Order: sequence, then C-alpha cells, then structure tokens
Amino acid sequence: MSKAASEITVGIDIGTTSVKAVAADADGNVVARSRVPHRILVTAPDRLEHDAGEAWRRGPEQALAELGDVGREARGVSVAAMVPSLTAVDEAGIPRTPGLLYGDARGGTGGSGNPAQSGELVGFLHWSAQQYPDAAGFWPAQAVANRALGGEAVLDTSTAATAFPLFDWRSWDPAVASAAGITTDQLPRLVPTAAECGRVGGPGGPVLASGCIDALAEQIVAGADAPGDVLVILGTTLIIWVVIPETEVPKDAGGYYPIPHTASGNFLLGGPSNAGGLFVNWALDGLGAREAAPTTDPGAVPVWAPYPRGERSPLDDPSRRAVLADLDLTQGPGAVRRATFEASGFVTRRAIEASGRSARRIVATGGGTRVDEWVQALADGTGLPVDCVAVPEGGALGSAFLARVAAGLEESMLDARRWARVSRTVEPEPRWNEAMEDRYRRFLELSPR
Repeated sequence: MSKAASEITVGIDIGTTSVKAVAADADGNVVARSRVPHRILVTAPDRLEHDAGEAWRRGPEQALAELGDVGREARGVSVAAMVPSLTAVDEAGIPRTPGLLYGDARGGTGGSGNPAQSGELVGFLHWSAQQYPDAAGFWPAQAVANRALGGEAVLDTSTAATAFPLFDWRSWDPAVASAAGITTDQLPRLVPTAAECGRVGGPGGPVLASGCIDALAEQIVAGADAPGDVLVILGTTLIIWVVIPETEVPKDAGGYYPIPHTASGNFLLGGPSNAGGLFVNWALDGLGAREAAPTTDPGAVPVWAPYPRGERSPLDDPSRRAVLADLDLTQGPGAVRRATFEASGFVTRRAIEASGRSARRIVATGGGTRVDEWVQALADGTGLPVDCVAVPEGGALGSAFLARVAAGLEESMLDARRWARVSRTVEPEPRWNEAMEDRYRRFLELSPR
C-alpha cells in the first residue's frame, strides 16, 4: 500500500441542504464520497431551520457509514458546518428544539453578514433556553456531530468565535451565559481548531478533529491566496472573499468586512449573500425555469433583486424582498433562468468594487460549479475568468486536511493549499458585455444601500 493510500482521512461538511463526506489520500485525491440530503425548513419568511437530529446528528453518521471500509479505516475525521447554528439537547445529546440557522429572526439580528459581530448565536441561545429550559446542553451543529461520532460535545475555537460575546476569544463568558438563563457547563467543551478531541466510535477508531467553519475549510484548499484572487463559494449561501494585502484593508468597505487570510500578509474582504443556491432553486422552481433552454439573446433578460429572504452582506437587511424587473412579453422561462444566474455575478461584482482593488480571476468552489450556466453568468457578470476547483465539495475536502493535522500527518492547516487544483477555466463571453453592463447598473438601482 502506498503512503498516500495509507493516510486516508475523511472530511464531513454539514450544509444547508445536505451532508457531504469525502475520503482523501495524502495528495488530496478523493477516493470515496457520499451525500446525504436533508430538509431545510422555512416555517415563516424570516425563519430558517433544520431538524437537527436529522441533519446534524444522523446525517454525519450516515455520510461516514456510506463511505464503507474507507471511512472505518481512515486515520482521521473532521466535521465542518455552516455558522451560526444552535439547538438544545437532552442528556443523550439528542436535539429537542429546531436547529436554528444563520439569518433566522430568532437570532435577533435577522441577517447581519458577519457572524462574529452579529450576536445571532446569543439570540439563538436565549430563544432555545426559553423553549427547553431543562436542556442538558446548547450546541452548534459541529458539537452535535462530534457527540454522535466521538461521544463528547466538542466545539472548535474558530466556530466558537462566531458566538461573540458568549466566547471572549479564550473561553465561554459566564455572565453572558447567565443572562441567557444557562451555565457554561451546558455549552460544548472548547478545543483548538484542527486538534484531536476524541476517537470516532471509541478507543482505536479514527482520530476525531475538533471541527471547523465550512467557509474556512473551503478557503484553505481553494487556492485563492494572492491579491487579485476572488474566492466565490457557490453554495446554498453565496460567499464572496476578495483577497487584499493587509496594508490595503479599507476602513469602510460599505457593508463588507475583513478577516485574516490563512496566507500571511493578506486579508479577505467580503461576506455572505443570500443570492446563492437557496435563491436560485426558489426562483427556478417557482417560475417554471428549471428545465428551460437558456436564452441566446444578450439583450432580452430581466434583472433580479435576489432577496426573497432579505440580504446579508452588504445590506444587512432581513426585510428586503425579491424583485424581478424589466420582464416583457418577449421573454420566457429561458430569460428568467439566465437572470437568476446573473444575479450571483452582479452580487459578486459589487463586492469586488467595494474592495477598491482590481481583480484578475475568480476561484469558484461549491456545488454550483457543476452548473455550467451559473459559472458562465458569474464570468459574464464580473468580466473575469472563473477557475473552478477540481473538488466541488470544498468544505469536506478542507475538513479532510484538518483531520490530517489532528492525526499528526501534517504540521499545519496552512499547508492545505497544496491540495488546491483547477478543473476548468470559464472565460467571459464578449458578446454579452454591453448588455451585462446595462443590467448591472439596473441591479444597483434595485438593490440600493
């Protein structure tokens, strides 16, 4: 057996619509993958939740089991998930309240882009404690999965950072917990990101890493590491990060926010948008454009303000709603289909312009990279070439690398960029340039700050 084959690790990504798992060898080659769909529950326009037992507890177990012997014999396992999230659990670690998700109004802020500043998770905690005051614990998705896989509720410190001010960058804050009616003993044990926190299935099983934020796991294996790169995650949420030098971080980026890049000396500027797969699927299915042939006329396309559930970055406005403008009798489902994908391109372009830097390329990851029309509209909407990563399940692939660190096979998550690979490059189509420019200006009119 080669070294690469003997060092297989598994990454699991709890997403908004499914749990993905990949098993990767030492060189980042995917040797097995699985996907377990789950429901996303929209019980009101301002609510977004999971059945946490289904999505956060049973989903990761099933995704790992479906990898077969590869999963059972892996050297390590790590779980990533979207943020923020929270559920109340009983003594057995079984969720007893809905799994609250980012942008849910029960977080108190509704749609703030930066989870580390929004206070959403603390809002989730107040609501969950009122609903289930006898809960044994209050856990994000990663902790629920870690308990199911390794027997203990553990949360990594990167994910905990999205719980500020409950997490004060060192530990849980007892005063903030008390104000919510709980104690810090009801919160997960904190472990540094990419550190070992247990064993899957008990002693002798694969090393279990503490976990991670899904977007961070995506970023470390994407390869968008130099100024001029733009990382775009085409998932249920559209996430945009413009790579800029640390010395050029703007004081005011118009609703976008900076975070440190894992590449020394650089920052990422951007944030999450609701104009991702949740919007795309809603629009295509609701308007009968799912199977429509795309239009070939660059000038005959309407324009979306793509906000059926409000917008996060840069608007931070949960009350914003969708508008489809400039639709006429000559335009059918194909035109609506094209407009739906173009919205992601326009949202991305606005983020790039807010950074104050010129961009040279987009690095696209996420399940949306499998949809050629979506990628093409992203290129046309920004005027930039789009390099699609070789493994769309970036959150799971990055988690597999973190599992390597926890298992002692790597020294640092910063080395994960060696797994970055491009499968294809999509160039903008010049004949669409003029019409796209006009529609972008219309998009800005429909989506004012």
